[in-house]
Formats: sequence, C-alpha cells, structure tokens
Amino acid sequence: MKAYCIVYETVDDLKAFDEYRSQVLPTIEAYGGKFLVRGGSFTVLEGEMSYQRIAMLEFPSRKAAQDWYHSPEYQRILPLRTKSSRSQFVVADGVA
Repeated sequence: MKAYCIVYETVDDLKAFDEYRSQVLPTIEAYGGKFLVRGGSFTVLEGEMSYQRIAMLEFPSRKAAQDWYHSPEYQRILPLRTKSSRSQFVVADGVA
C-alpha cells in the first residue's frame, strides 16, 4: 500500500531552505518516492492554515517512506530544513 508524506511549512531562511531543496530529490528517489506537491499555491476551503507551503510525497509503502526519512542521506540534510523552516511532517497510509 502506498504511503504519503505530507509536510506543512513556513520558510524563515530561504537561502538555507534552497540548499536543502537542491539536495533532497535524489534522497527521495533512492527510496522509490516522488513529489506530488512541492510548494505552489493552494486555497484553504475550511479551517485555518498557519503554514505558507505544502509538500506531498508518494512512496511505494510506509516502510519505504520511513526508511527514506531515517536514511543517513536524508538525515545529513534534514538540519537544513529544520533550521530554516517551521513545519509539521506526517506519514499517512494510502487506500487499498
């Protein structure tokens, strides 16, 4: 079953965040993942949205998503994201 990483972010340091963005894609692809949403505009139809940006990644499984997140390659660049932005990061199972 596919799994999705959904990230809500507000970027505070664009230069450092751009460094993260320039390095993240190969780490995702190595685990069979891909971006479905990567920034761009969005419209809030209900509730309040306290973040400025949304990213959504698709992985072949929850295990692949979690293996990617905990991989040495991703952990090496993760501080670039966490120091340059505020975020909420979740992994959700897809539907069968």
